[in-house]
Amino acid sequence: MTIDYALLGAGNRGTKYATWVAEHPDRARVVAVADPDPGARDRIGELCGVAPDRRYDSWSALLAEGRIADSAIVATQDADHVGPAVAALELGYDVLLEKPMAPTEQDCRRIVDAAHASGRLFAVCHVLRYTPYTALVRSIIASGVLGVLQSVQHLEPIGWWHFAHSYVRGNWRNEALSSSLLLAKSCHDLDWLAFVMGARISSVSGFGSLRHFRAGEAPEGAADRCVDCVHQHTCPYSAVDLYLDRPVGEASGWPLYVLTRDPSQMAKAVAEGPYGRCVYASDNDVVDHQVVALEFDNGATGSFTLTAFTDKADRQTRIFGSHGCLEGDGDTVRVLDFATREWTTHSAHRPGEMDAASGHGGGDDGLMDAWTAAVAAQDQSLVSSDAASALASHLAVFAAERARKQRLVLEVDPAGM
Repeated sequence: MTIDYALLGAGNRGTKYATWVAEHPDRARVVAVADPDPGARDRIGELCGVAPDRRYDSWSALLAEGRIADSAIVATQDADHVGPAVAALELGYDVLLEKPMAPTEQDCRRIVDAAHASGRLFAVCHVLRYTPYTALVRSIIASGVLGVLQSVQHLEPIGWWHFAHSYVRGNWRNEALSSSLLLAKSCHDLDWLAFVMGARISSVSGFGSLRHFRAGEAPEGAADRCVDCVHQHTCPYSAVDLYLDRPVGEASGWPLYVLTRDPSQMAKAVAEGPYGRCVYASDNDVVDHQVVALEFDNGATGSFTLTAFTDKADRQTRIFGSHGCLEGDGDTVRVLDFATREWTTHSAHRPGEMDAASGHGGGDDGLMDAWTAAVAAQDQSLVSSDAASALASHLAVFAAERARKQRLVLEVDPAGM
């Protein structure tokens, strides 16, 4: 059975999922695409062979056609998830929704209520659940070598230039325009922690602030744009350095293609566009470092740290059990058995790096494989990131943000899950 997809949102995430479809023509095809950017929707159209009259300038225009596919992939901007997700469910689509579900708890609950009322299949793109690395960690825990899990430490090292690109100059720099940093970047980290620990996050607290990327930290003589600045060749956040002199990024072309798809126009984009602004003179307000303290409903504890001030690297995790401990870096896992006093090393043999540009270490492909199988079989159990688990992790994020801002310890309310 070939599954027909309608793609709502043809940005980076939508393109990743559409690419998987294009690579598996025996299992799926994209039959319609919607995006306000004509270049983006035409790229998907050409990649997947979407007919010109099935390329729409908005999700509402696509859904006005009724149910023209088996499943809708909602990969619009974060703040524009609830409308297309609810409408697609009401039309009878099985819906795969990009994370985060929505910027507010109310809208997350609205989406989950719509999913339950529709009776359709529904999943959130918590791609970290679907990596070979996650499968390896869970298999080690299930083997019993660690004993009873007691606590966990988890680090999300965003990377100095990645943070400057996405969270100071980019689309996720301002809560009013997108969401909190914890929700935008790390809702699937809290989801992953609950998944591997096998327990719901029940209480949270934490700290964090916007400490560095603000006007008071600008070096003396800094200009509002990097091309005009005396520090353009020495500042580690210089757009001139990051995009022109020593371009950063992945083999896929990210993040350079975010500035422009035409390399000959890169200098103009840095000189005139939003990614050429000084990081100390932007309209960003999201935190640049944060620590979340966690308690699980089985009594285990945890800590999660996300920070801008690192190399761009894989997440790092340490899990402590009564009979052993585990250290993981996104690919390799080391395990100490307290009884034998021996370390063993295991490799997940992941197909790529854990970053979004490389497919999250196989997570993007793993999600699409599982979701396509679920839609074909009409079997919700084939995907683990269902409505209830996704809502639980999002509620933990919202509670953690309230706890940070109010300096409290808060219980995560499971009501309505």
